[in-house]
Amino acid sequence: MPSDPPTLSIVIPLCNECESLAELHGQIVAVLEADGLSAEIVFIDDGSRDTSWAVVETLCAKDVRVRGIRFRRNFGKAAALAAGFARVRGSIVVTMDADLQDDPAEIPAFLKRLDGGLDLVTGWKRKRFDPWHKVFPSRVFNGMVSRLTGVRLHDHNCGMKAFRSEIARKLRMYGERHRFVPVFAASLGYRVGEMEIHHRSRQFGRSKYGFTRFIKGFLDLLAVAFQTRYGLRPMHVLGTVGLLALGLGFAGGACWLVGLLSGVETLSAMGLPGGVLFLVGTQSMLAGLISELLTARTAEPADGFDIAAEAGGP
Repeated sequence: MPSDPPTLSIVIPLCNECESLAELHGQIVAVLEADGLSAEIVFIDDGSRDTSWAVVETLCAKDVRVRGIRFRRNFGKAAALAAGFARVRGSIVVTMDADLQDDPAEIPAFLKRLDGGLDLVTGWKRKRFDPWHKVFPSRVFNGMVSRLTGVRLHDHNCGMKAFRSEIARKLRMYGERHRFVPVFAASLGYRVGEMEIHHRSRQFGRSKYGFTRFIKGFLDLLAVAFQTRYGLRPMHVLGTVGLLALGLGFAGGACWLVGLLSGVETLSAMGLPGGVLFLVGTQSMLAGLISELLTARTAEPADGFDIAAEAGGP
């Protein structure tokens, strides 16, 4: 007979973290036993080149709560989380990094916030023990995410989060989308909040985040902001751009015609930019129409709407 599903599923992506895994496991177990929590611990090895997988196998052999997943190569954190989310059995999912900078002692506090009515709680590392060249871009990025998406949090990309497993089943994780889990949850109507957590300095290994991640994150942010706001109504944004460009194009064409008739060279020079804007506007309108047709063909009747409950009926 299969065992009863646990309350918690703790999902931990890792890459080359062999030195910290046993210690992290011990800290998690201490918290679980102190609070009487039923949990599974899912390690996802994202193509480690050290002995991380051997450590995971050892932990699996001595603790039935531990499960391991190993990628053939490095696919990225979003893919690792997606693999973990596809296999969780608990009603609550907790994510955390494997480098010991996230403190498992925070788990009970996360659960209390969920019991208080939130559906997703993300950590906020107010005081961070990271180098400035990692902290500063992170703060700039978090500010941009809050402004562009309307989900105002201090630390969108904090690795330590807790949320209901139904959210994990709805997430489509790829690329660098793990940075925007709170944004996607909020776009589906879930209640999102944050709590200040204890951030610890790195003891082993090195950070895997550099300045190039900031550039990739910004590009992903534009895509996510468009997807969450206009994913089911692309014509609203593309059509607006198209109408604006068409209007400016017509204005430029009118100036060109007036300049041609009056001999004013300044007005005649508006012909080329007016023509370019007219073409841009036409293409934007066509792109919007095509996007609407594709959305209408692929969307399910309730696509994009999260139905919380139903009542009544036969």
